[in-house]
Amino acid sequence: MTSVLSIGTTHPWNIAGVGLDMLVGHELGVRTVTVRTAVTAQDERGLHAIETLSPYIVRAQFETAHPSETDAVRVGALTSAEMVAVVGEGLRSYHAVPIVVDPVFHASRGGVFADGSTIAALREAILTLPNVIATPNIGEARQLLGGRHIDRNSLAQAARDVQQLGCRAVLLKGGHLPGNPVDALATRDDVELFDGARVDGELRGTGCLLAMALACALAQGDTLSDAVRFARAFVRRKIASPRKFGGLPVAY
Repeated sequence: MTSVLSIGTTHPWNIAGVGLDMLVGHELGVRTVTVRTAVTAQDERGLHAIETLSPYIVRAQFETAHPSETDAVRVGALTSAEMVAVVGEGLRSYHAVPIVVDPVFHASRGGVFADGSTIAALREAILTLPNVIATPNIGEARQLLGGRHIDRNSLAQAARDVQQLGCRAVLLKGGHLPGNPVDALATRDDVELFDGARVDGELRGTGCLLAMALACALAQGDTLSDAVRFARAFVRRKIASPRKFGGLPVAY
């Protein structure tokens, strides 16, 4: 059976993080193996508390996940520079598979996952890996590029600049820009733009949904461009038909 390793934090409601990844994997016919790096307390008001797990238990989880049985990896929020180093070390065993990294720095309802030292560590220890596909939004890309302004005209160049940190590709998500959304996929050779009419509605956890759907498509053998198209369409369908839980529009 196709398998994706999901690395990241918990969410009590499983509307983001590794819990949401498991739901996406189940829907898409993929087994989800997990390495949890932190436990969070979140609700409709935002992020209330984070407990980053010890390097010992995270390394031990990596030892129980078998690279030879993993077809792709999905990395979510990492909550300290030390944890970035531990995960970066663990990822080196997965050099033969695509690694989708969603660099989550803030909770959408408020709260900080990653401080400046954590972002710097991510930039140096993980986004330099040659099999990583990063999926930052506009705000995350700005932080990775030292606070640079990014608009529709500079989206493609910003994606290329993040990719030049050393990773395989960057899918820079432009959904927070005004007008119809456009995303830029930068590889070592080219920049491809994906656009479409904006879907009416709001949804919690779209970044996690897209990253996990992308990882699942890559695990099942899609090319990178086809996997991006699949993941974007998957998220658009979820935005168009949300469910309500705890006062929030969610995918499941």
